[in-house]
Amino acid sequence: MLEAIKNVKVHLLVLALVVGAEFIGILKFDVGPGKLVLLPMLYAVFLGTFLGPKFLKVVNDKDMDNASALVSLTLMLLMARYGTLVGPKFFEILKAGPALILQEFGNIGTLLIGIPIAMFLGLKREAVGAAHSIAREPNVALIGDIYGLDSAEGRGVMGVYICGTVFGTIFFGLAASMLSILNWFHPYALAMASGVGSASMMTATVGSLSAIYPEMADKIQAFGVASNTLSGLDGVYMSMIIALPMSNKLYKILYRIKFGTPQEGK
Repeated sequence: MLEAIKNVKVHLLVLALVVGAEFIGILKFDVGPGKLVLLPMLYAVFLGTFLGPKFLKVVNDKDMDNASALVSLTLMLLMARYGTLVGPKFFEILKAGPALILQEFGNIGTLLIGIPIAMFLGLKREAVGAAHSIAREPNVALIGDIYGLDSAEGRGVMGVYICGTVFGTIFFGLAASMLSILNWFHPYALAMASGVGSASMMTATVGSLSAIYPEMADKIQAFGVASNTLSGLDGVYMSMIIALPMSNKLYKILYRIKFGTPQEGK
């Protein structure tokens, strides 16, 4: 960890990526009846990928190991930030009603669908990290604390985290636009559904809905932020107390069914 902190090259590259991504800003494109919203986080991920050893070779394997060691540290700061949102948002969350609290049980659907598919595709313990939740920042921190990000579970959660950052933002923005056109759900319900614990996905959804319903923009943003804040707060406990134990139990059952033997090393 100390070597990673002293790696000036990594810090300077991160600073350059952040400045460059923020300079580009949020870009919006009309795609058919929907609206595509691209956020700075997406640019940073793409640019960082092309700096790796397999492309431009600006960073080497040692730099990547150092950067990986700093992930847990930066996530601790993010978790502290989530904690500061509890007090100011408490009464606002209560007014939003039980729907915002009950939505966290959607994690169970994630693992019931995701783990069988992941194991069918050949993953083992990676499936638990990848599919126990939607794998955003709080879930990465949870898996990193319990298993370590260098573990199979850590590789699983980081894989879904990166995919979610790259594709999730695009998917959420377009899905919100398409669903709003079908008029199956109220805009407020779509805004609440966008709060899965990912600032980028929530922002993409809220941005698309606000562009479609400008007269409701303020309330759409309020519901989206409240939902996302709550997901970031109680989502950790939902994953830790319910989703992760269920994931491990389901993994053991599916492992025995698929391989005919008890789970290895557990």
